[in-house]
Amino acid sequence: MNTIAFNEYHQQRLYSIPMFNELTSGLKDKILEQLDFTLYEIPRNTTFIEQGNVCNNLYILLDGRLEVNIIDANGNQILIEHIESPRTFATPHLFKKDNRFPATFKTTEDSILLTATKKSTFELLSKYPELLQSFLCTSGNCNACTTVRLDVLSRKTIRERILVYLIKRLDKSTSTAKITHTLTQLAEYINVTRPALSTEFNKMEKEGLIKRKENNYIELNVAAIKNLI
Repeated sequence: MNTIAFNEYHQQRLYSIPMFNELTSGLKDKILEQLDFTLYEIPRNTTFIEQGNVCNNLYILLDGRLEVNIIDANGNQILIEHIESPRTFATPHLFKKDNRFPATFKTTEDSILLTATKKSTFELLSKYPELLQSFLCTSGNCNACTTVRLDVLSRKTIRERILVYLIKRLDKSTSTAKITHTLTQLAEYINVTRPALSTEFNKMEKEGLIKRKENNYIELNVAAIKNLI
């Protein structure tokens, strides 16, 4: 991780994230002036946060892509999500009493990361109610990936788990979903064996519930699926 200078491009990326994009221009400029931050350039395939590390900064990915994994009790690495820039991440952990990261964060391409100190972030949130509201909304959205996985794992059958996973990733305008995991990762994510997962995919395709397409896209028979989950 190398520190780099903050420039106009980075400012535009920063102002475009959901936590800042609806704030007034004047408030955005005040925040930038008062936020104590550092900018890092991180090469691809770099794990820069380990599961169990303490979260003492606000993290904003300005460029690049991250992979988020957890290590379970058996030592297995399970893919939770991919983070696309620009966006904040791990915001719910910044002000928790036990503020340790529950996962590892690794770059999957060359990335640019902005970190702001906990103290300066807290001072800004205390001073500007509009920013506090945006921060709380962002934190709520960060919890969504955990809620999605719990919803998947709460289903009893392999088919239900797969279909809930796909529905959560559905592009309603096209009735397609993109699988962001490999088959091995997906099997770990929904807690089934890889052969069982492949078998169920084949069965659902024969029954017309899904149709596998190129680039990890799957077309869903939404009407039929909604009767099953």
